[in-house]
Amino acid sequence: MAKLNAKDFIEALKEMNILEIKALIDAMKEEFGIDPTAVAAGPAVAAAEEAVDEGPKEVNIMLMDSGESKVKVIKVIRELTGLGLIEAKKLVDSAPVAVKEKVKENEAKEIADKLVEAGAKVELK
Repeated sequence: MAKLNAKDFIEALKEMNILEIKALIDAMKEEFGIDPTAVAAGPAVAAAEEAVDEGPKEVNIMLMDSGESKVKVIKVIRELTGLGLIEAKKLVDSAPVAVKEKVKENEAKEIADKLVEAGAKVELK
């Protein structure tokens, strides 16, 4: 039997339908006692685990003070949270208070920038 190189093997896979590929994987499991899908996923799983460890953290966005332009801050709070006017005003009046909790760090920075632009003082914790 002729030995297949990687390129020929991949070309042969392109010709197969999903059921034929499944049968091939099952035959490889039986013949060699390994799961080829697990071998291929190993490096990807390790990379994904590293990404989770180094990934964005979840933070709370704390409104510390509304600043001089309280109305602008209330408008931004309404936009970000979906609160009504009265609820947003109460939230701004009760500063320091969490505006949003457990938000990914990059999203939290965007939200904080909007609030700061409106005149608020914000902290990410």
